Amino acid sequence: MFELTLLCPEERVEVLGEAFDALDALSVSVEDADAQTEAEQALFGEPGMPAPREAWQRSRVTALFSSQAAAEEAATLLAAQDFFAGCQVLGIAAVPEQDWVRMTQSQFDPVEITPEFWIVPSWHEPPAGARQTLRLDPGMAFGTGTHPTTRMCLRWIAGQGSTRGLGTVLDYGCGSGILAIGAAKFGAEAVDAVDIDPAAVQATEDNARANGVQLRAGLPDLARGEYGTVLANILATPLKVLAPLLCAHVAPGGHLVLAGILERQADELKEAYAPWLQLSVADSEDGWILMAARR
Repeated sequence: MFELTLLCPEERVEVLGEAFDALDALSVSVEDADAQTEAEQALFGEPGMPAPREAWQRSRVTALFSSQAAAEEAATLLAAQDFFAGCQVLGIAAVPEQDWVRMTQSQFDPVEITPEFWIVPSWHEPPAGARQTLRLDPGMAFGTGTHPTTRMCLRWIAGQGSTRGLGTVLDYGCGSGILAIGAAKFGAEAVDAVDIDPAAVQATEDNARANGVQLRAGLPDLARGEYGTVLANILATPLKVLAPLLCAHVAPGGHLVLAGILERQADELKEAYAPWLQLSVADSEDGWILMAARR
């Protein structure tokens, strides 16, 4: 395989992407051409929301082709187009053959939740001190345990499950099912896991089987009645919208646990939930917080 790399201004990125698609490129990636320099630009967006901008002011666009001839032909054809004005071919290079599966797996090591509780990919052996493990491979749905929000939720589950118990559990926005499976492993009486994405529901069912735990997974209308613990690791904006629904699922004496919240968003979450429950910060890590309340 060979990659063709271009330097182009932000306004040319979209049309170049469409052109590469027409030229049968195997893949196209876009990076900040000024990355790792003083001119680097941050470009952030929230999942499910449109990107704030299409690309960077100076973007490096790389297209992958099956042969050197195809890459060279693409470069020649693009250079002749009016929309190529302001763009520059940086080069064509061979991509070395690699074991991509092994390379991807090497990026994921066991993740410590507590000294005795670890998330362990299927290709790793559990660490020596692990008394409780959760087997989970990266997949299509969010939640591999590497993000602070997931780790904080699992720490809360481990602490509550080991001491006072979780009761029945609802994992709202289950993603990979990691929180639901964690709750099942720490003694939940029953677990319902729901998500708007059918791929997340399937991932949760598959991961539950791989971990030997029982739970029910489905779309949000699966959640019925009240639960001893309601977990929601999403983002601040949908958490505010979901406030009345999530609070209605918390049984008397039950717990509500929310994550996906930045430290600066604590007050707006407290205000959104104030008519039903009094939220407080229960944990924090790397600028993210875990908020909890008890009915």
